[in-house]
Amino acid sequence: MTSVTPARSPLRSAATRRAAGASRRFALLIAAAAITILVCGVGGLALGSSEIPVPVVIDALTAYDPGNTSHVIVVHSRVPRAVLAILVGLALGLAGAMMQSITRNPLADPGLFAVNAGAAAAVVTAIAVFGILDPAGYVWFAFAGAAVAAVAVYLLGTAHRSAATPARMALAGAAISVAVAAATDLVLLSNETLFFQFRYWSVGSLQGRGLDVAAMIAPFVAVGVVLSILLVRPLNAMAMGDDIARGVGSRPALTRAGAAIAVVLLAGAATAAAGPIAFVGLAAPHIVRMAVGGDHRFLLPGVLAVAPAFLLLADVLGRWIVAPAELQTGIAAAILGGPIFVALVRSRRLAAL
Repeated sequence: MTSVTPARSPLRSAATRRAAGASRRFALLIAAAAITILVCGVGGLALGSSEIPVPVVIDALTAYDPGNTSHVIVVHSRVPRAVLAILVGLALGLAGAMMQSITRNPLADPGLFAVNAGAAAAVVTAIAVFGILDPAGYVWFAFAGAAVAAVAVYLLGTAHRSAATPARMALAGAAISVAVAAATDLVLLSNETLFFQFRYWSVGSLQGRGLDVAAMIAPFVAVGVVLSILLVRPLNAMAMGDDIARGVGSRPALTRAGAAIAVVLLAGAATAAAGPIAFVGLAAPHIVRMAVGGDHRFLLPGVLAVAPAFLLLADVLGRWIVAPAELQTGIAAAILGGPIFVALVRSRRLAAL
């Protein structure tokens, strides 16, 4: 008896080749991001207001001597800074990817959902009303402010039982951002001392944050990452349109609500810890899309690797370019991400989201 091998459909063969190509590009992307994190991680431990030779850095990590000043700088200042850069970069990148997916807006960032404005207002309140100046103290205020602002945006966007469409959510976010920012500026302009204390946080900085700050935001970031990964299939379905998503069993409103919660946890925690750092959440998802496409099975894990590499690179460049002084991380990220932003605005591929 002769067996007959069924002919493979041309469409199925093309899909298989595309999937194989995406897998190869994804592997290369992850490898490149891992190398960047390793090189910038070691470089970041050595660079700063006082340069420390790499062998001394290795000694500090493997045979810490509390009487050695260089060891103390590496372990108590630069290691926490590198850890926080990875955590904040990861959170901002993933939040940006989620926001771009649910709003279908390629230029979406935490400012769109009033996360930055809410966090800033809460930090001003912590400094002005409670006299809290330590980042570990006002980080909780910033996180709560970001969460409250995002919830307010969702309630406004769904007022009168309206559907949470991308346009309504974007308009609600813009309205809340303008109103909260105006109130924050009013308070700052009336208090010069408060303004100078607040501006350090507002430019985005990883300097002076210890491991306690990273430990505080880590649980929120972990929950946000898990929730985002659980939404991979619904987000892929929504990418084809709400009607098709409902046809395959997804619930777009529930998916948007879950994604919004993830964004609040991720962007709120990152902003609370380091201030409003721009361009990470905007640039990292687009870098991954250019390499592997818009499939969330590759996009979200790719962002988890590329975004920390991006912020760590910006932080190290900020210390290297103007050494022995340093640029604040938020400013260095803007310098690194600015050309990418311009390229995105000029690209016709933005309409593909």
